[in-house]
Amino acid sequence: MEKVSELEAGFGIEAYASRGSGIGGRIRASPEDFVVEELLVDGSKASVDSSSVKALSSGYGRYVICVLIKKGWETFAAVRAVAKSVGVEPDRVSIAGIKDARAVTAQHISLGGVSLDKINGIRLEDAVVIPTRFSPDKISSKVLFGNQFDVAVRSINHSADVVEQRVEETWSQLKTLGGVPNFFGHQRFGTIRPFTHKIGRCIVRGEFEEAATIFLSQPSANEHRRSARARERLRETRDYRDCLRFFPRRLVYERLMLVHLSRYPNDFLGAFRRVPRSLRVLFVQAYQSYLFNRFLSERMKRGLSLAEACPGDYVVSLGERGLPTDSYRMVEPDTVTAVNEAIRKGEMAVALPLVGFGQGLSGGEQGRIEANVLEEEEVESEDFRLREMPEASAEGELRNAVSQDMDFGYEVKEDENDLNSRAVRFRFVLHKGSYATVVLREFMKSPDLVEAGY
Repeated sequence: MEKVSELEAGFGIEAYASRGSGIGGRIRASPEDFVVEELLVDGSKASVDSSSVKALSSGYGRYVICVLIKKGWETFAAVRAVAKSVGVEPDRVSIAGIKDARAVTAQHISLGGVSLDKINGIRLEDAVVIPTRFSPDKISSKVLFGNQFDVAVRSINHSADVVEQRVEETWSQLKTLGGVPNFFGHQRFGTIRPFTHKIGRCIVRGEFEEAATIFLSQPSANEHRRSARARERLRETRDYRDCLRFFPRRLVYERLMLVHLSRYPNDFLGAFRRVPRSLRVLFVQAYQSYLFNRFLSERMKRGLSLAEACPGDYVVSLGERGLPTDSYRMVEPDTVTAVNEAIRKGEMAVALPLVGFGQGLSGGEQGRIEANVLEEEEVESEDFRLREMPEASAEGELRNAVSQDMDFGYEVKEDENDLNSRAVRFRFVLHKGSYATVVLREFMKSPDLVEAGY
């Protein structure tokens, strides 16, 4: 298999599904090069073209469903800004899913108990909120189908013929597989500071001092130099009060923890409780994601199929438009043939566990893979029941091994930013929870993720 980058391997992404050379190039040359439009299960689409969104002009309801179009905004920062604009707490603004920050995105949000006049009065830089309808229910992940992506890969240093040949070869191999390995993508872990899952591992193991040390004082070569120097100073001095003066204002969560540690230098658990609950949960989820990626990578490296089940594998039933349901089973030797026929018909899919206190491991060879990874990591499923931080405990679940790519298309053209290079515009739809960067990596096969814009 093509060798993956060192950074990817650190995320547990250790294999490619496709063979052959990639096209290289770079994504996110500008936010407009990475467009994400949210799709709901009822067929609703949030369009980045505000002129195509029909605005609600009058009426009243418990919740107002809106389309939020933003450029260069982190999702939760945008939610806080919307809430502040209408004078409510952020928890009154609900979302179905998190969208990329370095992109132009459109998604559905709901606001509870807020008048149309207030919503129409929202004024934000590089963001717009358009009310579209009333609903008795708020927006949640339950109504999310997936996302439509329109992504430009630029600065490709191959001829148009070579680019097209490589894209076609890769796409042909992925179609045979039935999609793309459903790895958790790079933004789950952070490419600038790729430590989120490492912090999560420490939290799961009850090592809160080590978790705080990584979060606060482990610098990265890819982050802003001023931030890195502040972290280096803290690592050398361990003087929380003094170092607070050097941490940039943009490091909001680090500063919240430093304020607490300035008063209570040994209360690392209390310091983590100063940051939003969603961030504490995110650390643990990132570690679950890392373990899943390792399970999936090792399955691929051992040559086990992602499109066919083996005895001991979990399989989930697929519902409307291929979305996984809550119905699952473990494959027995005498049911393999019937299960694989259902997989070929699109009625089932192979799934791997997201480790948690309520989710069992697979059986058979896949189960041995999972047990070996957990032994190496020195963790057990029950460790995800966090007695000292119960709000971040993780029950676990199953996740499809393959992400189905729908409505795939591409266009090779000259790069208007550099006439000596080529560009490819990829367009595709993914189910919720799947990552566009995981699709793009199969085509690009970039040795340097940071340079490639991930």
